[in-house]
Amino acid sequence: MPLRLLDGEGEQMPGPLGGVKVFEVSQIIAGPVCGQNLADLGADVIKVEPPAGEAARLLGAFMPGESKAFHTFNRGKRSLVIDLQHERGQQLVHEIIPQFDVFIINARPGVPARLGVDYETLKARRPDLIYMENTGYGTVGPNKDRSGSDIVAQAYSGLMAGDGKLNADGGPELITATAPADYMSAMAGAMGICAALVQRNATGEGQYVSTTLLASALTLQSALVSRLPVVDAVVRAPMEQAIADGRANGTPYAEILAARGDTYRLLGAAFRLYYGGYDTKDGAIILGALTPANQNQMREVLGIDEDPTAAADFNALDPANDPVVAEMRGRISETFLQRTTDEWMEAFDAVGAPAAPVQFPEELTDDPQVRALNLMRSFEHELVGPEELVGPIIDMPGADIGSPLPPPPLDRHTDEVLAECGVGADEIASLREAGAIGVPAG
Repeated sequence: MPLRLLDGEGEQMPGPLGGVKVFEVSQIIAGPVCGQNLADLGADVIKVEPPAGEAARLLGAFMPGESKAFHTFNRGKRSLVIDLQHERGQQLVHEIIPQFDVFIINARPGVPARLGVDYETLKARRPDLIYMENTGYGTVGPNKDRSGSDIVAQAYSGLMAGDGKLNADGGPELITATAPADYMSAMAGAMGICAALVQRNATGEGQYVSTTLLASALTLQSALVSRLPVVDAVVRAPMEQAIADGRANGTPYAEILAARGDTYRLLGAAFRLYYGGYDTKDGAIILGALTPANQNQMREVLGIDEDPTAAADFNALDPANDPVVAEMRGRISETFLQRTTDEWMEAFDAVGAPAAPVQFPEELTDDPQVRALNLMRSFEHELVGPEELVGPIIDMPGADIGSPLPPPPLDRHTDEVLAECGVGADEIASLREAGAIGVPAG
């Protein structure tokens, strides 16, 4: 029977995954956020770290062992410090893993085996274990041994080039607002684990779950990567030829990017005009019209009586019509500058048109819609005091979603967790003295 996660008064914590015990060996984003999602669903997630702590603790650390990055990705967990490079540390994992339902790791292929925590080794000790492994490129294929990270996945997968940004030197620029491949892998990992738990409940069998940064990045741009010849002949084929010619001629990256062209041309002029951003009198606004009805709403609000791009015979793929689209965009841009964002939003809301103000992340903490959805959660951290962190990504009426536990200080729960797993006090002391567990004194 798995151990039950209890609150401070000894009551079992609620949640769909209540009673599920997770052994998480991970770092940075993909593995930690996967575990955090499970914690929000009620699982008891044990964050297993080396004596120096996982790498995210050092990213912008504001005090030893504590960083905003670590707090963001690791709320809801308990901290267990085991040196997996220590023989006794590996033996300890083998001893206690039968009491865990799920094992999570994100590391370069080959590392789990060197640390004695690969699937086959742990499965021999708990046959119905659900083992989730995230890697950059997977465990087969020509790139299986390469190191992976989000920026590397962005580059290899085409996601970076597809975003079309250039740095100050004219070279490729990463997607700076987030780590798309990491977060997508985290969600996929949690989904796979939940599916494996359902399967195990039906069959009694464990499962190996694999996610990769590459697969996650491809999924985010599946419409561009997928091949559909009847359509691709119009847009994709010329793009592929431009890329191939550029590479063959040693053309600089920025010029290849420009030659590749606009991936949205196939969607028509209306998409280019009414699905995108404009400056307003005091900021910026985004239009999100995907249907003719939405586009007509936009024209109504903007006072556009005649739009040549809306004609049934207007060919947005003909370069000769680009000046017409550009002229319309100029008219729309000038119109938006006449009013504030709030004034435009009031007008668009009145007709039910999809639009939104362009906001900065720092403004969202106190955004009324964010507050109404309870998307920010408050915690009291024993070292740093009160903090507000983004809460669960899902809500389930009738289920208590969102772990109340704050991000754990390093080594905070080592003795507690091992005692729950049946490791005696003398053995815990011996393991600490040997350096197999815990943070070295001094």
